[in-house]
Amino acid sequence: MTEHSKRVAWLRRARSYLRNADPVLARLIDERPDFDFAQARLDNPFGLVLPTDLFGALLFQITGQQLSIPATSRNLARVEALFGGHLPSVTELMGVDPAKLRKAGLSRRKVGTLRDLAGRLTDGRLDPKLLTSLPDDEIVQELTMIPGIGPWTVHGALLLLGREDVVVPGDLRVRKAVKAAYRLDHLPTQQEVLAIAAKWRPYRSLATSYLFTANFAQAKTPRAAPRRT
Repeated sequence: MTEHSKRVAWLRRARSYLRNADPVLARLIDERPDFDFAQARLDNPFGLVLPTDLFGALLFQITGQQLSIPATSRNLARVEALFGGHLPSVTELMGVDPAKLRKAGLSRRKVGTLRDLAGRLTDGRLDPKLLTSLPDDEIVQELTMIPGIGPWTVHGALLLLGREDVVVPGDLRVRKAVKAAYRLDHLPTQQEVLAIAAKWRPYRSLATSYLFTANFAQAKTPRAAPRRT
């Protein structure tokens, strides 16, 4: 079986499971039966090629901490421009003047976090191959020991990397998407998001992507102009 065939079979199983597990997701899946969160990487709201390596995914998330999608996109574009049109490797980031990263829009704290992370990945304190082989919860445990990296950052990075069972309960956009899809009268807490997401296991990444992209598409749809009287 080819990798493409395996992917198609996995998506078929995942969609079937989610449809049976959650009527809200069943509706979203029926609206977009061919949606694939791997393809969604190419159609992402950031308008950028998303990273496929752990350091790049963490850099992406750290840059976006406490920022809107447009602000994150602008800062990432400036960082890419600084490195010839791509996000830097660990070595490239360590070799650039921190002031240039600050000029690209990264705060002093974010620059410090990125250099701390890059330093650990180069001096052996963190082994990227070993890290990526660990279960999700162990990766979170290892990386949140670094000041400036919390669960939101790591969960988001794992989702970017295509891990299959990730939810980002601390992401405001995800919480808003859950509120909209489940027609809640309040913004759900992180614990409420996790409780709803429990029924999605082991396909929480696909479910999260369905919710997020559906909410993003709805936000992009222009409202009809009010009728003149």
